[in-house]
Amino acid sequence: MQFSLLEMLTLLFDTGCLVLIWMVQLVVYPSFYYYSTPQLLQWHKKYTLLVTWIVLPLMLGQLICGSFSVIVDFTTITMFKLLLILMTWVLTFVVFVPLHQALETASPQQPIVKKLVRKNWSRTALWTLLFAITITELCLIH
Repeated sequence: MQFSLLEMLTLLFDTGCLVLIWMVQLVVYPSFYYYSTPQLLQWHKKYTLLVTWIVLPLMLGQLICGSFSVIVDFTTITMFKLLLILMTWVLTFVVFVPLHQALETASPQQPIVKKLVRKNWSRTALWTLLFAITITELCLIH
């Protein structure tokens, strides 16, 4: 079974996003409930800075691979995957960045944490679907 560089990179970035989003959904965001307000404010500033170093390369890599896939192999599937990737970007910057900013100024913070957990299921679903499509594609092609 021989994979192209683009296929390997796509699988790498899709897997990275999948693992990251499920960890955030099941561990990171729910853990915010267990911090006192001062502790959460202190940790959240550090967390958002550090997690950006993980999230941004994964999302950029996924966007680059998805865009390149559409250019080299324009199909309904490649377009659909790129649309899903773009949806994760829109959700991240239109919904989640503002929620994280609100978390640093809100009092109490629990309603914002609840929104993060609830709304993050949309990104969890998108990245899970992207991963499933990639795995299915690779299994069907090879």
